[in-house]
Formats: sequence, structure tokens, C-alpha cells
Amino acid sequence: MKLIVGLGNPGREYRDTRHNAGFMVVDEIARRHDLNWAMAPAQVPEAFVAKRFGTEPVLLVKPLTYMNLSGEAAAGLLRYYDVDPVDLLIVVDDIDLPFGRLRARPSGSAGTHNGLRSVVGRLGTEVPRLRVGVGRGDARRDLADHVLAKFETAEREQLESVITRAADAAEMFAAEGIVKVMNTYNADDAGSASE
Repeated sequence: MKLIVGLGNPGREYRDTRHNAGFMVVDEIARRHDLNWAMAPAQVPEAFVAKRFGTEPVLLVKPLTYMNLSGEAAAGLLRYYDVDPVDLLIVVDDIDLPFGRLRARPSGSAGTHNGLRSVVGRLGTEVPRLRVGVGRGDARRDLADHVLAKFETAEREQLESVITRAADAAEMFAAEGIVKVMNTYNADDAGSASE
């Protein structure tokens, strides 16, 4: 089984914010496969999960623990389903990438991202991740305000294509692994909104 975990914050006030890019990606995959979200089993921390699909089972996950405790849900689901961390993909926003750029890695540090820091704290650094660039915004603006704000008008015009590409990359991970995703998307600047 593969798990694709999109990081974000639950609640209407966070919908369509940069910090919820991970939620947007797994929502797009669920939409493609006509999947419904349901509560995770009671034995794990709160999360929405979508039914498995494909020839190899895949579970889509949206932790409801808020960003800073995302690792609690990810670790609980890995234990519950007996899945190895290398079969988990964390999908997360990244302020250090230009808007629209994707970057996949098989492992690494959390950087400045609190949600990824929670995952690494619970599972270690050997966790595949797909970073979705949301840019740093105005240098005078607080970064927390930036990621918790909705996308600007110019970004919203391109957001659908960014989320589509990220969903394609996540599905590629489920079918072909992180190396294929890295080789396909890390060098693909043509899809970046900065072009």
C-alpha cells in the first residue's frame, strides 16, 4: 500500500491558502477517481482518508491535527496499515520554491516547514516528499501571514495547472516511485508559473 498525505489546516478559514497546497493536491486526486473522504479509523489521530484505488492500494490522507501536528496522523496511519515510510509521500507547500515549481525528494530535513518538521520528528528523515512552490511573497511581509493568506489573483489564474501537475506527480509516485517523480518533475521548469 502507498499513502499520499497532503498537509494543510482544517477549517473554512484556511481553505484556499498557500499552506493548504497539500490538501488541494489530494483533493484533486480524489476528484479524479470519484473518491469520497471519510474519517480515519478510530485507532489513529484524526484525519480524513479516501478509499484506495488502482492496482496497488493507495490511501489519500488529509490530517485534521493542524499543520504543526501532521506527523501524529502520518505516523498513526503508517502503524495502523503497516506501511513502510518509503511508501509514504508527504505533499507540502514550500516558500523556498518559486510559485508553481515542484520538487520531489526521497528524504531530507524539514527545513523551515512546521508540518514537515512534525513528520520528520515522528518518522525520521527517510520520508519521500513532494514540495509545491508557493513563493516567499513580499520580503516585508511576515512569512506566517504569507502562507496563511489566499493566493493572489495572478497566482489563482495558474493554480489549477500547478495543482494538476502536483497531483500527476503524486500519482506517479504511487505507480512508479519517488525516483521517477524526481527525474520527471524536478528538472521540469517548463511547468513553473515563473516561466
